[in-house]
Amino acid sequence: MPKPKVCVLRAAGTNCDAETVYACERAGALPERVHVNRLIENPDRLGQYQMLIIPGGFTYGDDISAGKVLAVQLANTLTEVLGEFVAADKLIVGICNGFQVLAKMGLLPGGEIGGEQDVTLSANDSNRFEDRWVTLRAESSRSVFIKEGQVLYLPVAHAEGKFVPRDGVILRRMQVAGQVIFRYVSANGGKPEYPDNPNGSVDDVAGICDTSGHILGMMPHPERHVEPWHHPQWTRKGMTPEGDGLQIFRNAVQYFA
Repeated sequence: MPKPKVCVLRAAGTNCDAETVYACERAGALPERVHVNRLIENPDRLGQYQMLIIPGGFTYGDDISAGKVLAVQLANTLTEVLGEFVAADKLIVGICNGFQVLAKMGLLPGGEIGGEQDVTLSANDSNRFEDRWVTLRAESSRSVFIKEGQVLYLPVAHAEGKFVPRDGVILRRMQVAGQVIFRYVSANGGKPEYPDNPNGSVDDVAGICDTSGHILGMMPHPERHVEPWHHPQWTRKGMTPEGDGLQIFRNAVQYFA
């Protein structure tokens, strides 16, 4: 099958683009690192890709709030082509800072840019940067990126990762629609306390999608666990065929098969 082309977007402060490119290549895609300024100069360039990934980092120093400046920049300069990208049933992934960007420009959970912001990622309850490994459970099969019931062990690295919906109505709507894709769980699959829920996210939410299932945002980093030796205990627990995060990228590639 033809390999899907992936735009790995970067801006000032992006720091996970190389790992994301590697994960895409391992999954069988053709990724390209593209600076946001190049897309602004030539917006039609986005149309040549089948998937857009906004990777982690601290874009523009996370000034104002994490991901806000890039969210405003994209909304003010690329709304039309991003709308066409979404309408063409292509895929968008926001990882960590990328999730913050998607939420603050309105693409999650509603799938449309602009309008009232329904969710945000705010400061961790610990009031500090959280850099640790967490257990996630896929709670829904609505997203093309994962199947319900799968459990993943992935790292987090953020200071503003607490998922907060605007109100209970928004949260309930997402729950009913199957848009809560990942929740933090304890090591045995139970209700997580800190640090299993590393940021105090409402309803233990770690990742969400839009109603189409084609736009995914998640705080943990799948690109940092694509090889078995990325696991912090691989020498004691032995080698597995692959890291837990690789399946997210592979499922995206298979969507285009």
